[in-house]
Amino acid sequence: MTAPAQYFTLAAETGTGGILLWVVLPYLALAVFVLGHVWRYRYDKFGWTTRSSQLYEKRLLHMGSPLFHFGILVVLLGHIGGLVIPESWTDGAGISEHMYHVGAVVLGTIAGGATLGGLAILIYRRRTVGPVFSATTRNDKAMYVSLTVTIVLGLSATVVANIIGGGYNYRETISPWFRSIFYFQPDPALMAGAPVLFQLHAISALLLFAAWPFTRLVHMLTAPLGYLTRPYIVYRSRDTQLGARSPHRGWERIG
Repeated sequence: MTAPAQYFTLAAETGTGGILLWVVLPYLALAVFVLGHVWRYRYDKFGWTTRSSQLYEKRLLHMGSPLFHFGILVVLLGHIGGLVIPESWTDGAGISEHMYHVGAVVLGTIAGGATLGGLAILIYRRRTVGPVFSATTRNDKAMYVSLTVTIVLGLSATVVANIIGGGYNYRETISPWFRSIFYFQPDPALMAGAPVLFQLHAISALLLFAAWPFTRLVHMLTAPLGYLTRPYIVYRSRDTQLGARSPHRGWERIG
């Protein structure tokens, strides 16, 4: 399905540019994403962290972090549902295209706005709080720029195409293209007629995923499962014969 005439696109037809953007770039980004994480875990295991700055400032962090993390979680689930689940499946489940479209636009706009608002607070905090700014690396700044551009483009595509415009069913073009990558039968023609904001959002997301393993975003792929099996920390009582002070109440030696 081609896009309506009112949509601007990066390429009117699939040529060398289309092959590079919608075939080469996705596989390149996917390879860098996977191999980059393997390399990072093997050679920079102790750097696999978000480098918490909670000790420096808490008020803005407690405002921006929940907004960003809960918002991005809903956005991620929405993308998985929209890109991975075929339209025929939702139709078979009794969810009409109109019902799905309204729900996706409303929920996606709210979640995208929350994510962008939380990110804005976190960036403001990182720029205005001295110790936090001092701990910010060039890598962090590039990551924030890339993340912001990707979120803004995605939110803009939703608003412009579905709220300001007459609507665009990306599940007939972008979603099949996304799935075709994992079938190893990429079809760049499906993306050639997509609106330019959707195309730019896809490109920015691919570049973000390629840079992902080399930024603090790696912490999103980890969970502290080791804490569940970690042995108890043993605290030994203090010998009353050591030192001149008697132990505080509640710390008297027993046994």
